[in-house]
Formats: sequence, structure tokens, C-alpha cells
Amino acid sequence: MLTPMQMGRKELYDSLPFTATFGLQKQERKLSQAFASYAADLDMLANSANEDGFIQMEDVAPQPKPGSEEEARWKKTQHKVMDELEIEAGVLTPSLMMAVLIAVLVMFLSGYNTGVMNAPAAVVFPGHSIGIWSLAVSAFAVGGPIGSGVAGSLADSSGRRNALLLNMWTFFFGGMILSLAPDMYTIIVARFFIGVASGSATVLVPIYLGELAPPTLRGTLGTMTQFATVIGILASALLAFPFGTPDPGWRYLFAVTPVVSLMQIACGSFLLESPRWILSRDPQSLKARSIIKKLRGLRFDYEVETEVELFLSAAAVQDNEAENNGSAVVQMFQDLRVRHLAVAAVLLQMAQQLCGINAVFYYSTAFFEGIIDNPLVGTTTICAVNVVATYVALLLMDSCGRRVLILWSSGGMLISVIVIVLALLGYMPNVVALIAVNVYVSFFEIGLGPIPWLIVAEMFDAKYVATAMSLSSQVNWTCNFIVGLVFPYLDEYLQ
Repeated sequence: MLTPMQMGRKELYDSLPFTATFGLQKQERKLSQAFASYAADLDMLANSANEDGFIQMEDVAPQPKPGSEEEARWKKTQHKVMDELEIEAGVLTPSLMMAVLIAVLVMFLSGYNTGVMNAPAAVVFPGHSIGIWSLAVSAFAVGGPIGSGVAGSLADSSGRRNALLLNMWTFFFGGMILSLAPDMYTIIVARFFIGVASGSATVLVPIYLGELAPPTLRGTLGTMTQFATVIGILASALLAFPFGTPDPGWRYLFAVTPVVSLMQIACGSFLLESPRWILSRDPQSLKARSIIKKLRGLRFDYEVETEVELFLSAAAVQDNEAENNGSAVVQMFQDLRVRHLAVAAVLLQMAQQLCGINAVFYYSTAFFEGIIDNPLVGTTTICAVNVVATYVALLLMDSCGRRVLILWSSGGMLISVIVIVLALLGYMPNVVALIAVNVYVSFFEIGLGPIPWLIVAEMFDAKYVATAMSLSSQVNWTCNFIVGLVFPYLDEYLQ
């Protein structure tokens, strides 16, 4: 028979998806508090049993009286369970830390390659046309949906670890082609392959980390992936100061990708396979039990078996629901219970990209030419503000509702864009345009940036979350491509 603590952990495993998502901490805490209260209720019932073990229900109050001994006992039990869950959340074993760090570097490379084309536009094969450069930038978003589309199937067939290693090799070869490119056409090809790697990373890394970590750590690891992405964007701007120069300078800037990916490949032995994936193929696997023992820092076999049962129970609940209810996009839209959620998820993904945020990260250096003396300073400032705003967003998501943040984010971005236009038309000083772009990025990060992804993890149950995440990714990458391709033409036309 499970103890209240074990029952609570089982419910956490069953209720939370096996994915590391930015902002999921609030949902984790709510579930933990609910199960801690439930454990306290069970303790009160057990305390009310007579000497024969029977509970006299007429002697059990619905709620303990304020100030009573029963209330003190109830609170003590609740706090004890919460403390145990928090202790579990704070357990980072060396095996888990190494696997997390290697996997998170994949998201760093994804962010780095989002921004790396921003600064060196004028020095990479000078004389290229706007069309060829916009195609080189947006080819990244052509590969993205392909990578995200095949990543799930690849991870299911060959394992999470092997899929991640293949992803690292794709980054390596794409980065090598990019840094050694003899012409713009080769750069386009390289950007496509890097886009494939980045697209698959957005699927593989959250799944891998979510299946390695206990439920109470998945939100934290999701936050790490988000910070790795924005820090990667910032790194691409900072490294452009010494390396955003004519050949061979820009080649060193591009060479960061193969160097980092090669380091990851060299550390591949520290990447543990997902125990959930192994158990799905062999519930009796000794290898899975050995991995769980390392990941959780367990000492006794019965502890390992308890953890195995939690994995199998959660996988059965989530996989069976997905199988019984269908996971195809068409079936999801046919389900009246979630159709409006699916429509909202798609519209939010479209809004996230069509608001033009990636036009900032792709082309801000060119945008600031003629506005400030050193356009690269403006780009770096934006990237730094982006990192800070991501942290602020994490704090706000704990205290504000998702709807409120989306409305504030959209409204703030609208006002910022109006100010930018007025500054560019000469009604305000040029420095106001720089400030307004930073405010625009800040408002994006507190709402329209993280929430479209977060609502998929929070609002869809296990049977639809994978389908909704895949659809959201495809829509997001498609709109990303449109922005990357079209913005330079719009900018030229307006000038």
C-alpha cells in the first residue's frame, strides 16, 4: 500500500507531461500543494481511527477548527509533505547534472544560430543582394519544421540519446559547412541544415529532460532551456564585436557552432538514455533501473522499484489516453472539448512570430544603421534586455494570469511599435527608437514569448499534448520563415 507521500508523487507523475517546459513551476506547485493537503486529510482520518482500526466518521470534522490541536497536526503534515517534495526537487545528482548541461547546450546553439546572421550581413561576401541574404537567413526556418517534424519519430525509434547525438552531429556538419562556405549558396545550404538541427532540438531537449527529471524539476529545467536559448542569442551579438569582421573574421563567428557541438559529442558518454524510453520497450530492463538509480541518487533496490512503478504508471496513463483518443491533428480538432484550445494555440503561435520579433533578432544591426553610431551596440543591448526580460517573465508568471500577461504583452508591443515609427519619421530623437525596440522585446518576453508554448503544456491533457506541441511547432516555424524572408523587402520599400 502506498504512503500519502508516494500517492502524491504518483499523481504528480501521472498528471504532469514528460516534458521540460518554461513556466511549468506554477502548475507543479499547485499540484504539490493539493497533494500535501490530501495527505494531511488522510493523516487526520488515520488519527481518528479507534483502537480496532475503524474510523468513526461522525468524529471527523470536515475542516479542523482554527487554533485546535487538529489544525496544528494538519498543517504539520502538509508542511512535511511539501518539504519532502521540495527536497526531491532540489536533488541534482552528478549524472543528472551532466546530462542536463550537455542537452541544454543544444538549445544554446539553437539560440546562437538564431542571432548569428544579424551582425555580419555587410561583411559576408560583400555585394550580395537583399534577396540572397534574406534567403540565407530564412533557410534556418525552412529546416526548422522539418527537424521538429521528424524528431519525435526518430526519438521513438532510436532512443532519446541517439537522437540527441545525431542532432549534435547535424549541428557540427552544418556549422562546418557554414564556416568554410565558398559562396552565399553554400551558406544557404548550411543554414538549412542548422535549421533542421535547431528544429529537432526544440522537440528533443524538452522531452529528454522531462523524462530524466522528477516531475518537480521539469519546470526548472524548462526554464534552463529558455535561458540557454536567449543567452545563445546574446553570445552571438557579443562575439560579433571581435569576429563580425571581413573574411576570415566572420568565419570564426560561424565556427562557434561546430566547436561547441564537437565538445558535446566528446561528452556523449555522459548522456544517459531516457529510462522511460527503455521501460516502454522492456519493463524488466536492468539498464533502466541502473539509470534511475544514478539519476535519483537511490541506494536501495526497493526505492528503485518504486520509481520504476511510477514511470510505468505514468507512461501507461498518458500513452493509453493518447492511443484511445487519437493523436492526429484532425482528431484533435474534431474533439469539441479541446477544439477551441487548439485554435487558440495556433493563433498564439502565429501571433508570436508575425508580431515581428525575429525580424529584430535577424536584422536589428541593419535596422540601427543611421540611427545610432554603432549598430552592434544596439543589437547587443537588445539581446541583453532579452535575457533580463526572460527572468522577469518567470517571476510574473507566478503572480499574474496567462491572459493578463498576453494582453499586457500585446498592448505594450503595440505602443512600442507606434513609438518606433514616430521616431523613424523624425518626430522623436533617434535614441527613442533604440529604447522603444528594447521595450518592445521586453513586453514580448513577459507574455507573447513564453505563454504560447506554456499553454500547450498546461491546458492540454496528456492525450493531446504531443499533437498540440507538434502542430504549434510547425505553425511557429512557418511564420518564422515568412518574417525572415519578407522583412528585408519591407524595410527596403519603406526606406
